[in-house]
Order: sequence, then C-alpha cells, then structure tokens
Amino acid sequence: MTNDTTGDADARLDTCVAAAEHGGALALDSFRSPLSVETKGGPMDSVTQVDRAVQEDVFDRIAEDYPDDPVVGEEADALKSVPEAGPAWVVDPIDGTNNYVAGNRNWVTSVACCVDGEPVAAANYAPATDDLYAAADTTTRNGEVATTSDRTDAASFLVNPIFGLSPVDRRGLTDVVDTVTSSFGDLRRLGSAQAALSGVAAGELEAAVSTVRLNDWDTVGGVHLVRSAGGAVTDVHGDRWTPGSEGLLASNDAAHHALVSAFDPRT
Repeated sequence: MTNDTTGDADARLDTCVAAAEHGGALALDSFRSPLSVETKGGPMDSVTQVDRAVQEDVFDRIAEDYPDDPVVGEEADALKSVPEAGPAWVVDPIDGTNNYVAGNRNWVTSVACCVDGEPVAAANYAPATDDLYAAADTTTRNGEVATTSDRTDAASFLVNPIFGLSPVDRRGLTDVVDTVTSSFGDLRRLGSAQAALSGVAAGELEAAVSTVRLNDWDTVGGVHLVRSAGGAVTDVHGDRWTPGSEGLLASNDAAHHALVSAFDPRT
C-alpha cells in the first residue's frame, strides 16, 4: 500500500476500521471477566493489561499497511501528540477504561489518521454494543449515513461534558455542569470522550464540551466524525479545533454560538 503524505482517505479509513474492529474484538474477549487493574495518575486513572494488548494489536495492524507512519497512543512509550507535518495515526485502545472495568458497555476502541495535523479518517468501534462509527468524507453508523441532530434550540440540547481526572479538570467539570444544567436542556456523562463525540456525530447528543486541553487519543477520531456528519468543532474561544487546542466544543452546529458564549472564559 502506498505511504504518501497526502494519503488516500478511503484506504486509510479501511485501515482504521479493520484495526478498530480487530482491537475491539480482542478487548471484548475479556469484557466482564476478572481483570488485573492498575492505576496511573490516581485512583480513577485505571489501566489493564487488556488496554496494552489492544494497543499493541492495533499498532501492528496499522504497521502492516503503513509501516513508516508514526503512531500516537495512550499506553506505554508511544508518541503522545500528533506531529504537525506528515501522516500520523492516533489510537485509544479502550476509551472508557473505568466503564470497561466495571462492566459498563460505554467504551470504544478508537483509530484515526491525521495528515499535517488534520484528521482525514477515523473509526470508533463500540464492541459491547457492536456499533461502528466511521468517517472519511461522510460519517456512517453501522454502514448507514449518520448526521448530527437537527435540534436548533440550545435549551433542548443534550450536552456531555468531557473532562479528565486532575484537580483542575474536576473544578472545570463542576463549572460546566452548572452551566449545562442552567442554560441547556440536560446533561449526559458517558464516561468516554470518544463515545460522546460519536454520539454527537450520529445525533444521539447535541453537544460534547470541555474547557480544558484534552489528549489527542481522546478526541481526534471523534472530532473527525462530528465534522464529517455536518457538525462543528471549535476550541473554547470558537476558533477551529486542532490537536492541542484549549478546550473543545463539538455540536450539531445549529446553536454552536450558544456554546461558545456559555463556555468561553473571555465572556
């Protein structure tokens, strides 16, 4: 397969889908079975040997098609940010590990490809529900074209806050929860950033929001799904989101200005 810097989005999508499905199936084999759970940065920052095994499996499958491309991943000593130039892959083996450990079905194996820092293909596979969200130019859910919600009234929006586990993140989450419950329709917390972004892309939610910088593996695939489904994704100030941006506001684009007005600290 040709490995060029512009890339063939459809071919790269095929690799995303194959790697996500195979890695997700591997994770599913151990779902709701006894697990050895470790913690990284704190008691809620869980990791299992399954996370590591799935990441290795996905990396191997990407390397079969694109052996020279760098890969960004959550576990081990993989790259931790998307390079600004050239192609790169972004992998989260199990996004929603706490859910996975608890036997909750909201977890995703995410594989995306960027070229020059911009996502061009992505696949988020939720093995426990057998839902596949994929996009090159168009977003699909289980092979059917998916689009964002058509709701236009921000007061009816279902909004999923996305935050990490640090003290700063938790303070930010508290503020966002207050804003969502007072200014928007209702709040959802799926416990998986990629599941939430997939939900926005398919019209299951109207928005997913964060006011802090999020990891590339938690965001890149879902961002591409939302944009390819007709939605908008900006940073907290309303500027185009790119890996490393401050905050993330993803919506159906019908009332995106309301999100920016509510969450931009300058306002």
